[in-house]
Amino acid sequence: MNIKIDHLPNYRIAYVRQVGPYGPHNVKVMEKLKSWAKKKGLFNKNSTILSIPRDNPEVTSPENCRYDAGIVISNEYQIDNDVSEDKLLGGQYAIYRVRHTAEDIQKAWDTIFAELLKKGYQVDSKPMFERYYGEENDVDYCDICVPITLEQ
Repeated sequence: MNIKIDHLPNYRIAYVRQVGPYGPHNVKVMEKLKSWAKKKGLFNKNSTILSIPRDNPEVTSPENCRYDAGIVISNEYQIDNDVSEDKLLGGQYAIYRVRHTAEDIQKAWDTIFAELLKKGYQVDSKPMFERYYGEENDVDYCDICVPITLEQ
């Protein structure tokens, strides 16, 4: 697995939340966010889209798992009542670039944590996320971003 360690900036995001089991409903939430962003002129080839699972389904019951579909916005952008706003804190992240297929993304999520441990990293408490650039037709890859610290 190809891991790159990078320092990510803080991201201000507009997002739409789904509460319930992770899976097909996430796609609907992402489509709702993209539709909103297109109407606002925010969704284009320079967009950064984030897919953020907020809970670990091994710890949180599936019906309580939170999933956010977000888009990075400028500090000046004024959001409306159709979306929520949040800030993701930057810092050290392990970044895995994978092909944008359900199979490759799932395989990466299944191996990430063991790989990080083997390399001496510990997962930080900040949210992890999948990062996509551009519009759907341009997205061949996604970055899985996992916040890390060095083990002490």
